[in-house]
Amino acid sequence: MVEHQRETRAAYDGVVELYASLFADRLETQPFARAMIGIFAELVRGTGNRRVADVGCGPGHLTALLHEQGLDAFGLDLSPAMVDHARRANPALRFDEAWMESLPVEDGALGGVMAHYSMIHTPPGELPALLAEQVRVLAPEGLFLVSFFATDGPEPVRFDHKVTPAYSWPVDRFAGLLAEAGLVVFGRLVHDPASERGFLDAHLLARRRS
Repeated sequence: MVEHQRETRAAYDGVVELYASLFADRLETQPFARAMIGIFAELVRGTGNRRVADVGCGPGHLTALLHEQGLDAFGLDLSPAMVDHARRANPALRFDEAWMESLPVEDGALGGVMAHYSMIHTPPGELPALLAEQVRVLAPEGLFLVSFFATDGPEPVRFDHKVTPAYSWPVDRFAGLLAEAGLVVFGRLVHDPASERGFLDAHLLARRRS
């Protein structure tokens, strides 16, 4: 475990109840993200493999949403306090403590992986290896949905996220990293932010190459 991972885990351990309360309404106020997750769920169902990992699941609100949309969804998070909250809030679902860099999932097992703003704390130099790990656990033609903060500039931008430092990304550059990892990006949605932070919100939908 490297220092930024320790810091991220400790930061999220310390804000569990506040964080969970902020997202208690799940995506009722985020129509763009809700639409992309719905498309992701529909396409995963179409693959015949409904097993999906919500990586960086936090309090488990979106894991539960994926389950409601007919997927065999489970959540993974580096924060033990978040995992504990998710288990208490959703006792019928599976949640485990895990690092996105080393997923406790066998090769090619999943029909889908979702990373909803959970890769934003990863330093740019470490992101390619992180993405490769997500691809490892996807079945051929499996779906990957990643959401993140986007910037119009040419380089990732480090900023002071309310919980712990994070990065925004040029959308084309992030999409290029997905391609290098073995994914085909076939859907993207970029829209104005719903907060005062000022970055764009971006969602990329990709498929693992056969």
